[in-house]
Amino acid sequence: MTTTITTTSRPAAAAWRDPGLWADRAAAVGLVVLLIVFQLLDPDFLTLGNIRSMLLASAILVVLSIGQAFVVATGGIDLSVASTMTLAAALFGFGFAHGWGLLPCCVVALVGGTVVGLVSGILIGHGRITDFVVTLGALSAASGAALVIADGKPVTVIDAGLLRLSAGGIGPIGWSVVVAAVLAVIAHVVLFRTRIGTHVLAAGGNPDAATATGISVARIKVLVYGASGLLAGIAAILLVSRVGAAEPASNTSFLLNSVAAVVLGGVSLAGGRGGIVGPVLGALLLTVLSNGLTMLGVSPFYQPLAVGVVVVAAAFLTRWRR
Repeated sequence: MTTTITTTSRPAAAAWRDPGLWADRAAAVGLVVLLIVFQLLDPDFLTLGNIRSMLLASAILVVLSIGQAFVVATGGIDLSVASTMTLAAALFGFGFAHGWGLLPCCVVALVGGTVVGLVSGILIGHGRITDFVVTLGALSAASGAALVIADGKPVTVIDAGLLRLSAGGIGPIGWSVVVAAVLAVIAHVVLFRTRIGTHVLAAGGNPDAATATGISVARIKVLVYGASGLLAGIAAILLVSRVGAAEPASNTSFLLNSVAAVVLGGVSLAGGRGGIVGPVLGALLLTVLSNGLTMLGVSPFYQPLAVGVVVVAAAFLTRWRR
């Protein structure tokens, strides 16, 4: 009697050569590679102080990227996210300059950001206007409104509560990092454990099929753009606490980096596929890249070039994503 033993499992070596495996983990792999490379080039890179600095710097981008991830998952894009954050910061500064107190200033910043997002969502969802046009208009309108509200001048904000938010924390983990982490966990649960998340992905994957099953795609659009605006308001509060001032000038790098983090994180620009962990890792990767180049003495003029190369490489990898 002869016994024949056959194996049908795929060799491990072949699995590691699969481009799709690396494409799905582009942000995580890139982050690990950058950490190793920069540590080898500068032994002070992974010191406790610099790790804390990188985490604090990444918190704002993480919050913005979470909102952008929801929008992109529906097949849209929010070009106004950085300007909305600037407008919310200007509203915060306006309230602070008029003696409103910390809580009212935070509320007006959150409301201002949410309103911008909701208006964009209504025009896109119910008005059926292209998201690119609407958010581009919102970008300009929010930037102009911020300058008008602040009269083109930054407002210095000195408050004990904000100081604790920017300087305090749990060990090397600052409170702003904790806020970003909590928001990321909530967003992950919403996207993958609730009906709303299912509807978001369905609306982005196939709007006609989603409508046929009773999902209001227009309502989902309003929801995700409103959420992006709200998160921009939260990012504005973190930004004001970090720099100690409400700046009325928009920083477009936050817009570019939020989109870059989402692309690096594997969220499909065509919609229907999304996640939160990936964009968070993408935001950390971009922060590590910027910090590492700065520590190596590389001119800041080269940093946008480096980000652009990373984003194009990530977009190239999407062709193999599963």
